[in-house]
Amino acid sequence: MTNILNFSPNTSESDLRLAIIACGEICYSRHLLMSNDGNISVRLDSERVLITPTGLCKGRMDPDDLLIVDLAGKVLHSAKGHKPSSETPMHLEVYKQRRDVFAVIHSHPIFATALTVAGLEFPADMLPEVMLTIKNVPVTDYATPSSHEDAEVIRPWIREHNAILLRQHGSLTAGRNLDEALIHLERIEHVAEVFYRATTLGNVNRIPPDEMEKLRKKL
Repeated sequence: MTNILNFSPNTSESDLRLAIIACGEICYSRHLLMSNDGNISVRLDSERVLITPTGLCKGRMDPDDLLIVDLAGKVLHSAKGHKPSSETPMHLEVYKQRRDVFAVIHSHPIFATALTVAGLEFPADMLPEVMLTIKNVPVTDYATPSSHEDAEVIRPWIREHNAILLRQHGSLTAGRNLDEALIHLERIEHVAEVFYRATTLGNVNRIPPDEMEKLRKKL
């Protein structure tokens, strides 16, 4: 069975639309996106981005709901007349800084978001697979949602990180395709949930510094 999320840069627009729909359904079913929150986008080419609209549940969309915008945020095509998400500038900031990125997911994962609400940092030194994959996950400054501030707070981090926590506003993950961006999202949420459950049991054991150094040498 073909994984439609694992697309290549020359994938057709119609298949990219289907990939976004599939990704939205997965995120919604797994409670990574609630209500009509969050946004999903893919790069069409060097000048255009395909992105979800504002005001729609990402688990209940069809391909014609998606919009095409340029890197300045101007709507180039909207089959149903939908308006772009107010978080579009944050997605565009990623594509402007990262030529290697072809997919971005802004989500509201429960446990990962709870970390930032509690004022906690991401526990990168808790599970070895974190250091072998996404490494550290920075937490941005607080930004007013639905404003250009979201793009500004990720600017210092996105060039070096594929996963970022937005303080009290969810997460941002990027990848070469939606499969990769979704894997990053699933991983940070898994780690955050393990951390939460460990704290309820009374103790969180961290990987010793010398073992962390061994993991770094494997990269």
